[in-house]
Amino acid sequence: MSDKVTEIFGIDVFNETVMAERLPKKTFAALKKTIENGEELDAQVAEVVANAMKDWAIEKGATHYSHWFQPMTGITAEKHDAFITPAPGGKVIMEFSGKELIKGEPDASSFPSGGLRATFEARGYTAWDCTSPAFVREDAAGVTLCIPTAFCSYTGEALDKKIPLLRSMEALNVQVLRILKLFGHEEVGSISCSVGPEQEYFLVDREKYLKRKDLIFTGRTLFGAMPPKGQEMDDHYFGTLKEKVASYMKELNIELWKLGIMAKTQHNEAAPAQHELAPIFDSANIATDHNQLVMECMKKIAKRHGMECLLHEKPFAGVNGSGKHNNWSMVTDTGENLLRPGKKPHENIQFLLFLSAILKAVDENAELLRCSASCPGNDYRLGGNEAPPAIVSVFLGEQLEDVLAQIKENGVATEVIQGGKLNTGVHTLPELKKDATDRNRTSPFAFTGNKFEFRTVGSSMSIADVNSVLNTIVAEALCQFADELEQAEEFDSAVKELIARNVREHERIVFSGNGYSEEWVKEAERRGLPNVRSMVEAIPALVSDKTIALFEKHKVLSAAELHSRAEISYEIYSKAVNIEARTMIDMAAKQYIPAVIQYTTELANSINTIRTAVPEADVSVQTSMLQEISELLVKARAAQKTLEVRVEEAAGKAEGKEQGLYFRMQVVPAMEALRAPVDKLEMLVAKNAWPVPSYGDLLFEQ
Repeated sequence: MSDKVTEIFGIDVFNETVMAERLPKKTFAALKKTIENGEELDAQVAEVVANAMKDWAIEKGATHYSHWFQPMTGITAEKHDAFITPAPGGKVIMEFSGKELIKGEPDASSFPSGGLRATFEARGYTAWDCTSPAFVREDAAGVTLCIPTAFCSYTGEALDKKIPLLRSMEALNVQVLRILKLFGHEEVGSISCSVGPEQEYFLVDREKYLKRKDLIFTGRTLFGAMPPKGQEMDDHYFGTLKEKVASYMKELNIELWKLGIMAKTQHNEAAPAQHELAPIFDSANIATDHNQLVMECMKKIAKRHGMECLLHEKPFAGVNGSGKHNNWSMVTDTGENLLRPGKKPHENIQFLLFLSAILKAVDENAELLRCSASCPGNDYRLGGNEAPPAIVSVFLGEQLEDVLAQIKENGVATEVIQGGKLNTGVHTLPELKKDATDRNRTSPFAFTGNKFEFRTVGSSMSIADVNSVLNTIVAEALCQFADELEQAEEFDSAVKELIARNVREHERIVFSGNGYSEEWVKEAERRGLPNVRSMVEAIPALVSDKTIALFEKHKVLSAAELHSRAEISYEIYSKAVNIEARTMIDMAAKQYIPAVIQYTTELANSINTIRTAVPEADVSVQTSMLQEISELLVKARAAQKTLEVRVEEAAGKAEGKEQGLYFRMQVVPAMEALRAPVDKLEMLVAKNAWPVPSYGDLLFEQ
């Protein structure tokens, strides 16, 4: 297999190697200039590329092509068109033009637009993103050429996740280059934000999955009592893979490698049935496209192995939820990672300037950053188990914190803590080089050596939003720095003074302690850091005056585009909670309550039978159980009726913020009130009488 990996990697991708082989040298050079330098794409170049792409795809067995895009649903979309074109004599020929490559025309009114498009305003366009390579995908429909594209309205507004991300990358590039030129780096032509998203997920038995309406309709269990064993023994984390899971991971890796996705790391996560996949870093745009493909492949391949892949942030209450750790850094086209501190970070002024810019960006835009990682499922995850808290803070580690403390106190740092050596006390084991800094898994935004790991992002989410925000807020901080330093009479002293001032102004965002503790909640409040506990509370940051000014300044999103995204976010939240609530009502009314009534009837009949057969028999246990179950049944039925009323009331609220807040403040508590008695009933009713698979069945029987 190891020999085959190098052979199969990227075989389904129209990558640079394939283009170099199939395109005329002049065409290939022109296309590379567009990809690397952002130069305008010539129509004649597109025509040649389209023909070569078509020939390559047809050799792979393709009959159709598709503009593959990422609307604001958070998942991908595609429309398939055949290569066939009518020919004389009732025949067809296989054609694909440059025009078809460059532009498609999907219905722009049927996707979420947040008011940017009315129902009768249907026209929208998909535009070829040549910076992300095309690929072929084989499934039951055959082989399809998939062309990554951006999606915009007839009037030019962004209707997808890709356009803001690409705009933010350009904005960051402009401002970083300004800073690098001040440091004398004229050789740098461009920078890119580099991203590596770690993907957590659950695998459960598909037959059991299909017996639970909550998993089918919402992706998470809305009811469920904890089994006797959860994750408290810590025996699943990094444990030996089960054969079925190992077989799944093997096929997943092969499919991803064929698509040019550098799937690198795989292991069991902390919760039973939970796992993780991590890729090697790539540019933010390609990493986003690849992560969407990773999620699609995970779900598709799981079914082949008799399993279902759950990407919800909190599919099971009481055990770890799933996140998507977004590892972010900035890299020049000369290969320099701008977040690499080096052996002497206290002397690396360029690194310290970029570091202070990031601290400033996160501190001044914490609510916006929290919003970028918000989705309905993440509300159930943040602040629990392994998930970071809803309070955004930055972990730097002992070494950098000490450097910043010196700068705060003296204006400069004169020494640095070194990692040293780690001696295990066993002579046969090698002496290990020790990092200068420990890690903090409770931090939402942690420096991890040469990058920042934003751990708050939910497992089901596209990483486009969070990276669009990260790029934009850092671009703004660097813009302010460049504006000041470009006017400085003496650069060296000005840059050191700027770093020191920003360290003092934004030190409140730095926290190295336990982010899960109640003490931190109180400390964060004392520091003035926002604690945004839910998606609905986070959305207003998207349309604040500060955010609108920031995004319009850097041409990432207009005010209209931001307001549309806020409207879509409220709509997504309300719809998600509404579906969950209606699913709970359905399950309670049609499954749980009837099952409990049948069980109590059998229990009552058994009491009467025993009393008839043996009048003096002690039936206090049965009677006590019957009484307890009956009381919980009454509570469940009352909670179900209350939830029905709350859902009906929510439907009458004005769409948007008002309705979203009502779902959050009234419907969600009513859902919790219904779950509580049903979960208690699960612990009292005989297993063979319970209508759905239990947590134990789902988590431990893959």
